Amino acid sequence: MTTVTGLQLAPAEVMNRRDLDVKSGDVVRVHIKIQEKGKTRTQIFEGLVLARKHGREMGGTFTVRKISNGVGVERIFPLYSPSLEKIEVVRRSRTRRSKLYFLREKVAREIRRKMRNFLDFTTSTDDLEKIQEAGLAETPDFVEPEEAPEATTDEATAAEESKEEEKSE
Repeated sequence: MTTVTGLQLAPAEVMNRRDLDVKSGDVVRVHIKIQEKGKTRTQIFEGLVLARKHGREMGGTFTVRKISNGVGVERIFPLYSPSLEKIEVVRRSRTRRSKLYFLREKVAREIRRKMRNFLDFTTSTDDLEKIQEAGLAETPDFVEPEEAPEATTDEATAAEESKEEEKSE
Protein backbone atom coordinates (compact mmCIF):
# COMPACT_ATOMS: atom_id res chain seq x y z
CA MET A 1 0.00 0.00 0.00
CA THR A 2 1.13 3.50 -0.77
CA THR A 3 0.37 6.36 1.60
CA VAL A 4 -0.84 9.45 -0.18
CA THR A 5 -0.86 12.25 2.42
CA GLY A 6 -2.55 10.05 5.00
CA LEU A 7 -4.65 8.05 2.50
CA GLN A 8 -4.15 4.35 1.87
CA LEU A 9 -4.20 3.55 -1.84
CA ALA A 10 -2.79 0.61 -3.74
CA PRO A 11 0.10 1.59 -6.09
CA ALA A 12 -1.92 0.43 -9.10
CA GLU A 13 -4.79 2.77 -8.21
CA VAL A 14 -2.46 5.75 -7.88
CA MET A 15 -0.96 5.07 -11.29
CA ASN A 16 -4.40 4.56 -12.89
CA ARG A 17 -5.70 7.83 -11.48
CA ARG A 18 -2.54 9.67 -12.52
CA ASP A 19 -2.92 8.46 -16.10
CA LEU A 20 -6.69 9.08 -16.23
CA ASP A 21 -6.29 12.51 -17.86
CA VAL A 22 -9.66 14.09 -17.01
CA LYS A 23 -9.95 17.47 -18.76
CA SER A 24 -12.45 20.30 -18.67
CA GLY A 25 -15.30 19.67 -21.09
CA ASP A 26 -15.35 15.91 -20.49
CA VAL A 27 -18.51 14.21 -19.28
CA VAL A 28 -17.55 11.85 -16.45
CA ARG A 29 -19.34 9.32 -14.27
CA VAL A 30 -17.88 9.20 -10.75
CA HIS A 31 -18.70 6.22 -8.51
CA ILE A 32 -18.59 7.34 -4.86
CA LYS A 33 -18.63 5.12 -1.77
CA ILE A 34 -21.14 6.38 0.79
CA GLN A 35 -21.46 4.93 4.28
CA GLU A 36 -24.89 5.04 5.92
CA LYS A 37 -25.65 3.29 9.22
CA GLY A 38 -22.76 0.87 8.90
CA LYS A 39 -23.57 -0.05 5.31
CA THR A 40 -21.62 1.03 2.27
CA ARG A 41 -23.30 1.83 -1.03
CA THR A 42 -22.18 3.32 -4.32
CA GLN A 43 -23.65 6.55 -5.65
CA ILE A 44 -23.04 7.72 -9.20
CA PHE A 45 -22.51 11.40 -10.00
CA GLU A 46 -22.46 12.09 -13.73
CA GLY A 47 -21.78 15.51 -15.17
CA LEU A 48 -19.55 17.90 -17.04
CA VAL A 49 -16.04 18.64 -15.80
CA LEU A 50 -15.76 22.40 -15.33
CA ALA A 51 -12.22 22.55 -14.00
CA ARG A 52 -9.18 20.51 -13.16
CA LYS A 53 -6.82 21.96 -10.55
CA HIS A 54 -3.33 21.07 -9.32
CA GLY A 55 -2.66 18.69 -12.19
CA ARG A 56 -1.32 15.26 -11.23
CA GLU A 57 -0.20 16.28 -7.75
CA MET A 58 -1.46 14.45 -4.70
CA GLY A 59 -3.84 17.34 -3.96
CA GLY A 60 -5.30 17.39 -7.48
CA THR A 61 -9.05 17.98 -7.77
CA PHE A 62 -11.67 18.22 -10.49
CA THR A 63 -15.06 19.99 -10.41
CA VAL A 64 -18.11 18.26 -11.90
CA ARG A 65 -21.44 19.97 -12.62
CA LYS A 66 -24.78 18.34 -13.36
CA ILE A 67 -28.39 19.50 -13.55
CA SER A 68 -30.61 17.70 -11.04
CA ASN A 69 -34.35 18.49 -11.10
CA GLY A 70 -33.67 21.78 -12.84
CA VAL A 71 -31.06 22.87 -10.29
CA GLY A 72 -27.34 22.99 -11.03
CA VAL A 73 -25.27 20.89 -8.62
CA GLU A 74 -21.48 21.03 -8.45
CA ARG A 75 -19.10 18.78 -6.55
CA ILE A 76 -15.36 18.96 -6.18
CA PHE A 77 -13.68 15.57 -6.09
CA PRO A 78 -10.12 14.90 -4.93
CA LEU A 79 -8.45 12.85 -7.63
CA TYR A 80 -6.76 10.42 -5.23
CA SER A 81 -9.57 10.05 -2.69
CA PRO A 82 -10.17 6.47 -1.51
CA SER A 83 -13.92 7.19 -1.36
CA LEU A 84 -13.94 7.30 -5.17
CA GLU A 85 -14.34 3.76 -6.47
CA LYS A 86 -14.13 4.50 -10.15
CA ILE A 87 -13.99 7.43 -12.56
CA GLU A 88 -15.33 6.78 -16.06
CA VAL A 89 -14.97 9.21 -18.95
CA VAL A 90 -18.29 9.01 -20.80
CA ARG A 91 -17.57 11.56 -23.53
CA ARG A 92 -14.64 13.76 -24.42
CA SER A 93 -14.92 17.16 -26.04
CA ARG A 94 -12.39 19.75 -27.09
CA THR A 95 -12.59 23.10 -25.31
CA ARG A 96 -10.76 26.36 -25.81
CA ARG A 97 -10.59 27.10 -22.10
CA SER A 98 -9.27 25.20 -19.14
CA LYS A 99 -11.95 26.50 -16.74
CA LEU A 100 -15.58 26.43 -17.90
CA TYR A 101 -17.11 28.48 -15.09
CA PHE A 102 -18.96 30.66 -17.61
CA LEU A 103 -21.38 27.76 -18.21
CA ARG A 104 -23.04 28.49 -14.84
CA GLU A 105 -24.30 31.88 -16.00
CA LYS A 106 -25.02 30.70 -19.52
CA VAL A 107 -27.46 28.04 -18.33
CA ALA A 108 -29.24 30.47 -16.00
CA ARG A 109 -29.44 33.07 -18.76
CA GLU A 110 -31.00 30.57 -21.18
CA ILE A 111 -33.62 29.57 -18.61
CA ARG A 112 -34.54 33.21 -17.97
CA ARG A 113 -34.81 33.81 -21.72
CA LYS A 114 -37.13 30.81 -22.15
CA MET A 115 -39.37 32.02 -19.31
CA ARG A 116 -39.46 35.51 -20.78
CA ASN A 117 -40.50 34.15 -24.17
CA PHE A 118 -43.02 31.78 -22.62
CA LEU A 119 -45.12 34.53 -21.03
CA ASP A 120 -45.62 37.26 -23.57
CA PHE A 121 -46.12 40.79 -22.25
CA THR A 122 -49.19 41.30 -24.45
CA THR A 123 -51.14 38.47 -22.87
CA SER A 124 -54.85 39.18 -22.59
CA THR A 125 -56.82 38.57 -19.40
CA ASP A 126 -58.50 35.49 -20.92
CA ASP A 127 -55.10 34.00 -21.71
CA LEU A 128 -53.86 34.95 -18.24
CA GLU A 129 -56.72 33.05 -16.59
CA LYS A 130 -55.85 29.96 -18.65
CA ILE A 131 -52.19 30.28 -17.65
CA GLN A 132 -53.08 30.65 -13.98
CA GLU A 133 -55.41 27.64 -14.13
CA ALA A 134 -52.57 25.60 -15.59
CA GLY A 135 -50.39 26.75 -12.68
CA LEU A 136 -47.75 28.31 -14.93
CA ALA A 137 -47.96 31.84 -13.51
CA GLU A 138 -48.74 32.80 -9.95
CA THR A 139 -49.03 36.57 -10.08
CA PRO A 140 -50.09 38.74 -13.00
CA ASP A 141 -47.32 41.35 -12.59
CA PHE A 142 -47.00 41.97 -16.29
CA VAL A 143 -50.65 42.61 -17.17
CA GLU A 144 -51.67 46.22 -17.68
CA PRO A 145 -54.76 47.30 -15.73
CA GLU A 146 -57.82 47.35 -17.91
CA GLU A 147 -59.10 50.72 -19.03
CA ALA A 148 -62.54 51.83 -17.88
CA PRO A 149 -65.15 50.80 -20.44
CA GLU A 150 -66.60 53.61 -22.45
CA ALA A 151 -70.09 54.71 -21.54
CA THR A 152 -72.87 53.14 -23.54
CA THR A 153 -75.17 55.27 -25.63
CA ASP A 154 -78.00 55.04 -23.08
CA GLU A 155 -75.77 56.29 -20.28
CA ALA A 156 -74.39 59.07 -22.50
CA THR A 157 -77.85 60.33 -23.44
CA ALA A 158 -78.98 60.18 -19.79
CA ALA A 159 -75.95 62.25 -18.75
CA GLU A 160 -76.67 64.85 -21.45
CA GLU A 161 -80.34 65.11 -20.40
CA SER A 162 -79.35 65.66 -16.77
CA LYS A 163 -76.99 68.45 -17.81
CA GLU A 164 -79.76 70.11 -19.84
CA GLU A 165 -82.16 69.91 -16.90
CA GLU A 166 -79.59 71.58 -14.64
CA LYS A 167 -79.14 74.39 -17.13
CA SER A 168 -82.88 74.98 -17.48
CA GLU A 169 -83.41 75.28 -13.72
